[in-house]
Amino acid sequence: MNATYAGHYPLEHRAGEIERLAVQSQAMAPDTLAMLDRFGPMEGWRCLDIGCGPRGITDLLSTRVGPAGRVIGLDMNEGFLDHARRDAPANVEFRLGDAYGSDLADNSFDLVHMRFVASTAGDPERLILEATRLARRGGIVALQEPDGSTLDCYPPHPAWDRLKSLLLAAFATVGADLQLARRLYYVVQQSGLTDVHYRTALLGVRSIDPMIDYLPSTVESLRGTILERGLIDEAELTAALAACRHHLAQPVTAFTMYTLAQVWGRKAG
Repeated sequence: MNATYAGHYPLEHRAGEIERLAVQSQAMAPDTLAMLDRFGPMEGWRCLDIGCGPRGITDLLSTRVGPAGRVIGLDMNEGFLDHARRDAPANVEFRLGDAYGSDLADNSFDLVHMRFVASTAGDPERLILEATRLARRGGIVALQEPDGSTLDCYPPHPAWDRLKSLLLAAFATVGADLQLARRLYYVVQQSGLTDVHYRTALLGVRSIDPMIDYLPSTVESLRGTILERGLIDEAELTAALAACRHHLAQPVTAFTMYTLAQVWGRKAG
């Protein structure tokens, strides 16, 4: 493991964070599968999921590559990895390592994937360079990143607007970019990858859907950064969280998630 981790990931590993990430992964699975469909048959592939957290897309990759394939999940959080190793399929392995500079070998993977790493940890160009190093010649480097500007609820509510502004501001204060999706295609094109593809998706969420608590729960995972940077005081934050949750619980309320950009290309042969 490289001790000089370059990221600025501001989310806290609080109680409930693994559950929050699991709900998010489940909601995003259909669009991830739609992206994997574009890659064609993956039987026997060797795949890497960088920044996998407590699971990432390793379960989806495991099914695609089959018993003859291999999937590695890489993350810096040992607690996430311990959770991921429980009941992991036989063809999946989890390793502690730095997204910006792991000890994995050059030219090792048919697919190197990252979801919400470049936007939250920062320096996407450096991350893509590392991912390209790890991909075999002709292999795929794929990223999924958000544009948080489309986080909008209806009917509108001041508490939602306040939490959204805190979410975007907290990431911005540490050099992250929750609107990376807007320029992701350009960044990948400039990286030297070839045959670059581009797909977008936008998820709608109702009060009865598991993702309904996405904004309040994510802001709670940013509480330390938000308060430390003086973006709001604790009493006002607690009140905004409660008011937003009350509004989201109403049967008529719905919201759109961040716009998801999926961009992938091949390492030159």
